[in-house]
Order: sequence, then structure tokens, then C-alpha cells
Amino acid sequence: MKSLPLDPQIFIKNRQRFTEKMIPQSIAIINSNDELPTNGDALHAFKQNSDLYWLTGIDQEDTMVILYPDHPDPKFREVLVLVRPNELKEKWDGKRLRRHEATAISGISTIVWLDTLDGVLQPWVHEATNIYLNTNENNRKSNYVPVRDYRYAAHMRERYPLHNFQRAAVIFKQLRAVKTAEEIGVMQVAMDITEKAFRRVLGFIRPGVWEHEIQAEILHEFLRNRATGEAYGSIIASGDRARTLHYVSNNQECKDGEVILMDFGAAYGGYNADLTRSVPVNGKFTTRQREVYDACLHLHDFCKAYLKPGIKIGEYHEAVGDEATKQFIKLGLITEADVKNEDPENRAYRKYLYHGISHHWA
Repeated sequence: MKSLPLDPQIFIKNRQRFTEKMIPQSIAIINSNDELPTNGDALHAFKQNSDLYWLTGIDQEDTMVILYPDHPDPKFREVLVLVRPNELKEKWDGKRLRRHEATAISGISTIVWLDTLDGVLQPWVHEATNIYLNTNENNRKSNYVPVRDYRYAAHMRERYPLHNFQRAAVIFKQLRAVKTAEEIGVMQVAMDITEKAFRRVLGFIRPGVWEHEIQAEILHEFLRNRATGEAYGSIIASGDRARTLHYVSNNQECKDGEVILMDFGAAYGGYNADLTRSVPVNGKFTTRQREVYDACLHLHDFCKAYLKPGIKIGEYHEAVGDEATKQFIKLGLITEADVKNEDPENRAYRKYLYHGISHHWA
């Protein structure tokens, strides 16, 4: 990573939080992501499994972490598994972590090389009653490629059929939704970098620039401030293209009189920022553009004021939908009759606000 070294206490605390949720006599085994091919012998840029990173801070392929809080030998209660450094591979692909380097990052003192794991893991599993394994339990998951987590789960179920298998994802979902103070500190760095990029492009945007040129300015500011890169595919959508929620082509000219929507964020140290702003290309809103902008700003402030501990996300969405309805009527986008005759499952406001109000970000 390009970021400065993070405090290993981030990952030490995360592991403590995770193991406190494990039931007694359990072992948890969490895998890294695969290296994925493009064409020939080329690979996509490696993207670490977020759950493994959350526990260890290790951003390297062929990594595992094993948590066994009830192991009688304290040194085996946390074990980091790494690929053994290979001189030939390092000549081509770069240096791999040594033991002391991995310990400094993760705070885990016991390191086992991947090619020796089978001999030490089997007796640990035999002593445990329950095995926590991880899978992707995102509700919108639509990719069914058999990635490492699923291959490993199938392997473990075949090898240890009489053990009780537990879902690590249940614990991750609960814990990762609440950030520690240390995590918030890293997220703030990502936000600060994102703000710098936004202020940079404010001075760059004008009629005649192209969307990809704006994205280039954003990336320049990200990288010069040690960001890993984009937290997600940046959306630079001028004019009518802003109606496409996940517009990432970013290949059109920004014209006089248009409003440009920008949705981007920096990734720093494994944590992400997320910013969306809309500005007039020529620096000045028309009267109608200002009316719409002010309505959106009103909804934004309404959302901030409404949120508090204990609110259910469904209740939150309904409340924002009610307020959006009022604003859209004021704007003349929908009528009282539209609202009176609306389908409760597809309310009138959703013609213009046809997405969710917010989402979890891992």
C-alpha cells in the first residue's frame, strides 16, 4: 500500500472483538482473496478480502488468519499464515512479507508458512468442536464464481464432516458496522484526501473539459496524498448522464449550462471515503437548477437530523420518502393526485428517487 503504516492496535482490537463473539471450543479460519487472471499470464490488480484485512492489515495474496481463543498454548491462539517468500517470484512480482514485517503490521507474533499449514492445522481442528468459515453474505451478491472462501468451505466440510460449522459473516456484519476510534482516524485521512481532490476539481471544471479529465485530476490528488486509489469506480456525470446511478464511462464533454454530478472517494490504508457533490459546469446555477439543488440539500439535512441510534433502516427510508414527496410536489415533479393514487409498493416519489437513501460500506 502507498499509505503510511497503520497502528497495529486497529487489527489487534478487531481480533479481540471477533473472538469475543465466538462460541466456546471454536476455531476460525479466514482466507484471502484469489489472484484473478485477465489474459495470458497477466493478473488483475490484487484486491484483498476485506474481512481478512480487517483482522490483520495484511494486503498480500495466499494469506490466512486462524483464531483459536481456547487453544491451550497461548502462542497458537492467533496464527497468521503467509506464502513463503520465493526468490524467482519476487524478481517478477516484487517482495513478499517476512515474518517480522507481518508481525509489525498485524500484531500477530506466530507466523506459519502456507506450505507447512496442513501438518499443524489438523490437530487444532481435531481439538475444536466448531469451525468458523467465511462467505460473502451481501444481500445483493450476484456473482457465483467459486472463489476461495467457497472452495475452502467445501474442502473443510469434506475433510471434517462431523464438526459444527459456523458462519463468520454473521460476526463480521455485526462488528464491522461499528467502527473503533482508531478506524475512524484512518477513515478521516481518506476523507481529507477526498476533500483535497474535490477542491482541486472545483478550480478545474469549466465548459469544454471532459469527464475523464476531471477524473484524472481526482486520481492525481489521490495518489500524491498516498491514497491506494479510488474507493470505487468514480462517477463523473455531466448533464443527462447523471440519471444513470452507476455511470462510469466518464467519456463525454461537460457543456455550458449543465450540472455535473461527481461521486468519488479515496481509499487509504484499507478504508474508504465516499463523497457525492453536484456543481454547475459554468459556475452558476440557473434558477431551476438552484431550486432542485436546494430541494436535494433540504433532503440531505432532513436525513442527518432524522438519524439516531435505534432507528430501523426501513423506517428511515419511509420517512425520507415522505419528505421527498413533499419536496417533489413543491418542484412540480409529481402532483397531489399522483400521491393519492400511488402504489404503496412503488410510491410516486420513486419516479425520481428510485434508489435507496443510504447503504452499508465495507
